[in-house]
Amino acid sequence: MSHNVPKLNDPSLLKINVAYVNGEWVKAKSGKTFEVFDPSSGKLIGTAPEFDAADTQNAIDAAAAAFPLFRTKTGRERSKLLRKWYDLMVENSEDIAKLITWENGKPFADAKGEVAYAASFFEWFSEEAPRQYGDTIPATIAGNRVVTIKEPVGVCGLITPWNFPAAMITRKIGPALAAGCTVVAKSPGETPFTSLAIAELAHRAGIPKGVVNVISALKNTPKVGEVLTTSPTIKKVSFTGSTGVGKLLMKQSSSTLKKLSFELGGNAPFIVFNDADLDTAVTGAITSKFRSSGQTCVCANRLFIQSGVYDEFAQRFAAKVKEFKVGGGYTEGVTHGPLIHDRAISKVNAHVRDAERKGGKVIQGGQKMPELGPNFFQPTVITGMTTDMALAGEETFGPVAGLFKFDSEEEVIKIANSADVGLAGYFFSKDIRRVYRVAEALEVGMVGVNTGIISDPAAPFGGVKESGFGREGSKYGVGEYQVVKMITYGGMGQPLQK
Repeated sequence: MSHNVPKLNDPSLLKINVAYVNGEWVKAKSGKTFEVFDPSSGKLIGTAPEFDAADTQNAIDAAAAAFPLFRTKTGRERSKLLRKWYDLMVENSEDIAKLITWENGKPFADAKGEVAYAASFFEWFSEEAPRQYGDTIPATIAGNRVVTIKEPVGVCGLITPWNFPAAMITRKIGPALAAGCTVVAKSPGETPFTSLAIAELAHRAGIPKGVVNVISALKNTPKVGEVLTTSPTIKKVSFTGSTGVGKLLMKQSSSTLKKLSFELGGNAPFIVFNDADLDTAVTGAITSKFRSSGQTCVCANRLFIQSGVYDEFAQRFAAKVKEFKVGGGYTEGVTHGPLIHDRAISKVNAHVRDAERKGGKVIQGGQKMPELGPNFFQPTVITGMTTDMALAGEETFGPVAGLFKFDSEEEVIKIANSADVGLAGYFFSKDIRRVYRVAEALEVGMVGVNTGIISDPAAPFGGVKESGFGREGSKYGVGEYQVVKMITYGGMGQPLQK
């Protein structure tokens, strides 16, 4: 039952062996393809085209050819296209959710939540598109009049990860189109079919050819990335993924000085103070840590519990984790699915074994689940964590919660801020002064206070330090795809003519 092949209401949404370039479904010129597997069963889902540098260049050329006309559309015209795309995503949400569960493994209920979240970016940016205002600026020189206008940056290269196969791509394409840009989006090699289904809906929505191009590659991903970052035609690259790859892409982009926005790895602190509401804190920790089996960049990675409530929190938290049901994403009642592949399992297992060796105590889970398949790992809770353990310094990206004990505010902020990265941070407290102190002291781009979920299209998403720069969603999202042009009119201050 757990390894069903889903029946789509609209089978034409599953695009096998083709990618979307210049309004057409095309194969790779070489004819090469790569295989995509269901992480639950390990079975083949289908094959997708292995694009190379030349294929990628064709997509860039298509986007470049479409840009001059698309940029002249009014904000209202672009708004209507995005709105139509949004409506089609909502109409086809069940099929897209089935594709997400099939290729990513997350439970079907989670996948449905992701589709709603993904579609909401098209809705949000359809509403932002007509409202991109410039300024009139009082000049210091008499007779000059200064105005600014916002212009689309140009052709954009977008590179997205497998953990949110739908939302990561809509969160980038939405603002790019709202600004008047055209795009080449590289779908994730592990999960290409969701983004290709979304491309099919773009086609049906009447998005002009060449405006949205969705390409695929697995082995050639570094090559495709290099073309996107070094092409003089591409003026902007937006990437979500690891800090290491982000640094490489930034280095490559320096050759053409591109505008960049990067949403990279996190190592989110999750802090529970003695004065927290423990029920709220446990619920927040469950959602923040174990959503998508811990495979999100804003997942709580280090849980810091103040000594006064440490034991009680650990016990309540472990009891909740014990109730999880792990299995294939389509199985009724399953709360948590597999990890994406065997490398993810190896890393999670290494972190757990390392913590045990250094004195950590596994109070829930801690083992692989071969009876379900090679990519399943028990949701795990470890107490007695110390800062010399691998989990303290690396992002686990899996279903392991390590609980660190702390005594003072000052101490926990120092440890929390010792990470090189700073994407999200969470803390739980009922003291209003502490809430302000701690929120301001945490070196992260996003803070959740008394909540474990911070994602919202209206809220700016992004990090500081080595978690990257730029913001996605929100009123700031479109600005990442625009340049501000200043126009000064001289000789304007003459008296009225007689």
